[in-house]
Amino acid sequence: MSAPVSIDFLIVGAGFSGLVAAERLCQAGFSCVVIDQRQHLGGNAHDCHDEAGVLIHPYGPHYFRTNSPRIVGYLSQFTEWRQATYQIKSFTKGRYWSFPINLNTFEEWIGREATEQEWRDYLACHQVPIENPQNSEEVILAQVGHEFYRTFFEPYTLKQWKKHPRELQASVCGRIPIRHNRDDRYLTESFQAMPAAGYTAMFEKMVEHSPGLEIRLGVDFASEKQRWNYRHLIFTGPIDAYYEHCFGPLPYRSLRFERHTYSGEELQQRAAISGKPGCWQPYLQINHPDLDVPYTRTVEIKHITGQVIDATTVVHEFPDDWTPDKEPFYPVPTDENAVLYAQYRALAEQEKQVSFIGRLGTYRYYNMDQVTGMALAEAEKLILRYRLS
Repeated sequence: MSAPVSIDFLIVGAGFSGLVAAERLCQAGFSCVVIDQRQHLGGNAHDCHDEAGVLIHPYGPHYFRTNSPRIVGYLSQFTEWRQATYQIKSFTKGRYWSFPINLNTFEEWIGREATEQEWRDYLACHQVPIENPQNSEEVILAQVGHEFYRTFFEPYTLKQWKKHPRELQASVCGRIPIRHNRDDRYLTESFQAMPAAGYTAMFEKMVEHSPGLEIRLGVDFASEKQRWNYRHLIFTGPIDAYYEHCFGPLPYRSLRFERHTYSGEELQQRAAISGKPGCWQPYLQINHPDLDVPYTRTVEIKHITGQVIDATTVVHEFPDDWTPDKEPFYPVPTDENAVLYAQYRALAEQEKQVSFIGRLGTYRYYNMDQVTGMALAEAEKLILRYRLS
């Protein structure tokens, strides 16, 4: 093997975290190499066109939203935006329900119109008095009581996580809002949009904006780290993998996807039923909490991409046990796993030439704007440090 090539930063992972950090560091004059095991940019946020020409999210839907003008301003250098409304329903007991739970859901539940005060009175009567919820079961029971919990949350959580809600930290279900008014938006951030040409096109622009950046796809860290003599490593992969699982593997949940494409007269007939021209199902995302349904949700991303094409694709998402040959989609937030991660974090804090960022690098569920902000902050810190060294 030839002698290693000297560079400033080796960045493992070509998703949001890695590419944002690379762009900032390259703009500051540093030499960077980004590597990724996959053959494409974007990590799980990668999008592409399927065989029918439909723009899809192959790793599950990515709904961009943020309250940060700084994040919007930064990413707007690389994309124009298409405003999006992320409408989600839950399908159980043979019908669609407004979700997240709000006054509309309550009216659907009781079969008549109701006032906001009636809804508040119902909740006050059914909420379980738990002052400091310690897990996901308690946080929902304290908000809506047993009926709504057992209908919308308990079975869905059992499927998604293969754990009972009481085994999961309160943050898992607690991130889903419960509303007293008719606001049935799934998300409430001030900025909700999709990259107009897609995420992958945005990442390609980001790479173009990174002078001297080298991208190496379809390669692994074990072989590539011998190729480069780097001053600093930015690692966005699983932190336990970096340390060769020395304390044991951190648990993850994986996903499996089945795509169904429709076109022509079949699609037109269905669109007439759904009430959404060019779309198969009436809503962007439909959650399926019932345990006898093997998938957790169906997603038709065409609702928000604005693509005009005589075809659409509906993706059925199945939760899956994670094994090393599968993608680790979600850290599993239990108290036990938090203790295990703390051991790896203690090792990471001793590293002087390695940064761990992103969902897998920090073993925590983050949204896209959050990992963007994390990467920007880390890049700023490294720019200052290495300019002064």
